[in-house]
Amino acid sequence: MNRLTTPFGSYELTRFPADPRDRLRAWDAADEYLLRHLDAGTGEHGPVDLAGAGQITVVGDRWGALTTALAAYHPAQITDSALARAATEANLDRAGIGTAKSTVTLLTTRDAPPARIDVLLVRVPKSLALLEDQLRRLAPHLHGGTVVVGTGMVKEIHTSTLDLFEKIIGPTRTSLAEKKARLIFCTPDPALLASAGESPWPLTYTVDQDGGSGAGLTVVNHAGIFCADRLDVGTRFFLQSIPTNTDGARVVDLGCGNGVVGTAVQVADPDAEVVFTDESYQAVASARATYEANVRPGRRTAEFLVGDGVAMLPPSSVDLILNNPPFHSHQATTDATALRMFAQSRKALRPGGELWVVANRHMGYHTHLRRLFGNCEVTASEPRFVVLRAVKREERPRSR
Repeated sequence: MNRLTTPFGSYELTRFPADPRDRLRAWDAADEYLLRHLDAGTGEHGPVDLAGAGQITVVGDRWGALTTALAAYHPAQITDSALARAATEANLDRAGIGTAKSTVTLLTTRDAPPARIDVLLVRVPKSLALLEDQLRRLAPHLHGGTVVVGTGMVKEIHTSTLDLFEKIIGPTRTSLAEKKARLIFCTPDPALLASAGESPWPLTYTVDQDGGSGAGLTVVNHAGIFCADRLDVGTRFFLQSIPTNTDGARVVDLGCGNGVVGTAVQVADPDAEVVFTDESYQAVASARATYEANVRPGRRTAEFLVGDGVAMLPPSSVDLILNNPPFHSHQATTDATALRMFAQSRKALRPGGELWVVANRHMGYHTHLRRLFGNCEVTASEPRFVVLRAVKREERPRSR
């Protein structure tokens, strides 16, 4: 846990789930820069009186730092991450603020935004597609007097980022850099707002014949999903390796993304009970759309869960977990998410249940899996990727 000191107060903030060993903070210089700017009270439209500004909307708040600091002004937060939402709730509670509707409004990227937005604060996401999708969805809710300020680290803000603001909302410029962070100032153009048009997302494609058990499937990707117009190399390799004769097993597509892996299992085994889970609301919406595009009505209904891996599933309730774990948390490279997924999987699996993982070879996950499960085998490999299989053994009672 670390303390963020801002012009609006000082707050103890953590990521979610909180881990005292995690050295990554719940905010960075981009969050600090934006909060300092707001306190200075000058923007593209002159002084910014937050107390009388009207509806403040915060988009893409990584772990709730912006929402917590600005809670006194009753902001709405829009996030694609269930973990970011949980972190925001925990940080608000820790600050004694809570999440009552009179204080803050917590929305997801799948929810309708506030009807009128007077101040729009955008934490630039890693995905340019997600930024475009959100700006197009938000444009009809802005007006000529809306104050629009974006923030991000210098390495996150590119010419293409600024072009999107300029194209969808209006004239755009950037601030000088401070601590490797930069602000984006955008002046809404009513004519542009009126002609912003609908988001081009989702995108749809068909898996080619080299897609293993996914060949011929229709895949639907909402904005922000990795590799939107084709199978990524890791998933393609995984689909050539996963077991599909599951004999009616309860199967989890963990970190499901667009859901092509779990859908491939369901199509191959209509009796399988498939659960799709991801921390991204956009991902789970994509998985549901992919499933519905390929599975005939009347077959077993799948489950679609947004949250922290398989933490919401009962212990010893799953036969097979298929996982392509991420190794980034926003811009930071970390194996923390993958290791948490592995530990959760061991708890959720029944004795004899299996965890299958596809990963970049250099991540060395076999070492962690052997330590956790007591076993791990390589079921497929190629120069960049490996597919690993770990089995949950029957636990022997301890001798007294």
